[in-house]
Amino acid sequence: MGFDDKIDNTAENTAGKVKEGVGRATDDERLEAEGRNDQASAKLKQAGEKIKDAFKS
Repeated sequence: MGFDDKIDNTAENTAGKVKEGVGRATDDERLEAEGRNDQASAKLKQAGEKIKDAFKS
């Protein structure tokens, strides 16, 4: 996994956690769900990068 990709995925995951927390605190279900989706997307991208790295080795 490239270092830039790792940073981007971590940033997306963190932003998702923040969105989810803000949504929960403000009782905004849409924002909370969007945050969970952002986290899931980041985790999926990380898994894809790990698979690519495994085949490169």
